[in-house]
Amino acid sequence: MVKYKEIYLKSLGYTPSDFIACELSGQKAVDIHHIISRGKKGEDRIENLMALTRENHLKYGDKKHYMHQLLRTHRLFLHENGVKFDNNYFNELIKKYEDYI
Repeated sequence: MVKYKEIYLKSLGYTPSDFIACELSGQKAVDIHHIISRGKKGEDRIENLMALTRENHLKYGDKKHYMHQLLRTHRLFLHENGVKFDNNYFNELIKKYEDYI
C-alpha cells in the first residue's frame, strides 16, 4: 500500500477492508486525494489527505477555487473524528486560497 493511503487509514483508525466514506458526500470513497497536489509541493500528511468518490475527485481535485472549501471541510472532518492535526497548517492554506473563492 502506498504511504499516503497508510497515513489516512492509520490516522482515522480504518483498515483497508473498512467502508470509507467520501468526506463530501458520504458515499463510498475510492480515492485518497491530496488536497494540495504532490506536483504543487503537497505533502503526505493527514491535513492534506481527503477521502473522495471518483466523481468528487474529478470535480473538485486540483482546482484553486475549491481549495478553500476542501480545506475547511477536511479540517472539520478531522476534528469531528478526534484526529489530531496541525491547525496552523490549515489556517495558512485557507488564507492562501481565500482569494480564489
